[in-house]
Amino acid sequence: MFELFEKAVLTALGAAALTQKKGEEMLQELKSRYKMSEEEGRVFLDRIQEIARAGRERTTEMAETEVKRALDRMGMVSREDFEQLERRVRVLEALQMKDEEPGTEC
Repeated sequence: MFELFEKAVLTALGAAALTQKKGEEMLQELKSRYKMSEEEGRVFLDRIQEIARAGRERTTEMAETEVKRALDRMGMVSREDFEQLERRVRVLEALQMKDEEPGTEC
């Protein structure tokens, strides 16, 4: 399960990196073929990078959502939920020990 998630994330990151590399290659081609200025090229590349960043963010959000759904289906709780319950148990145990009289058993 987690291997599949890891592969999906790595694939998305690889695609994003490829997008930037391709964007730079397209920029060079546009500059040479269409006599694009350095400033126009920079604006174009910035736009391509923004699109890639947005794609990475969407992919990350989708992956997190799918992992949460899978964990829910398996009946697993998040680390945050577990730690919150653990804190509550400690507080309740401390309260119980405080309320017990010395010499009595649980």
